Amino acid sequence: MTSEGAARAELAWPPGGGPRSGDAVFPPAPGDRPQARDPAFLLVLTHGSGGGPESADLLAVRDAVLPLGAAVVLVTQPYRVKGHRAPGPPARQDAAWAEIIDVLRPAAGSHVPLVQGGRSNGARVACRTARTTGARAVLALAFPLHPPGHPEKSRAGELSLAGTDVLVINGSRDPFGVPDQSARTRVVVLEGETHALSRKPAVAGAVAAAWLADLLGLAPT
Repeated sequence: MTSEGAARAELAWPPGGGPRSGDAVFPPAPGDRPQARDPAFLLVLTHGSGGGPESADLLAVRDAVLPLGAAVVLVTQPYRVKGHRAPGPPARQDAAWAEIIDVLRPAAGSHVPLVQGGRSNGARVACRTARTTGARAVLALAFPLHPPGHPEKSRAGELSLAGTDVLVINGSRDPFGVPDQSARTRVVVLEGETHALSRKPAVAGAVAAAWLADLLGLAPT
């Protein structure tokens, strides 16, 4: 339970890394922490404003990083558990996200590197809260640079709020725009993809896994 209500977390442990994978009510129950070995890192991903964690790009990223030894959590935020489509004020959404991370980190081991991310609105949350949660890196899928048709309302500043390495994966046909690359923000544009990143989601997964493997010095298990 967070200050905004209950969240849901679907946990997947790396091969040989834990006793179970599957859906769990947040917070994880005692015994959900893997006993065999600690994961190489914890990746926590969340959805866009009106969607859920079952989107093709999030599932593709999960499947691509599990062979790196990652523990992956797909989070349904409290406002979506309540059935709302809009997340509400950013400050409240960010506070609830920080509470979710506080509970999830011990489930994988508090010393394990944290990578957080999401798609669209979820990418914005991950960037805005990365300093608070102590994330080592951020994955920003379909980062919505501006509302469609309003490039003057740029959200580029949220990328710099992360204060750490960020990977942005956007489609070339995204009406929300594509951010510029910077010193700590790598931007990969997938040709022909829209905001949904649903044409070839496995490509987004492969890009994310390769970037994380290089950043964290990992090889497939």
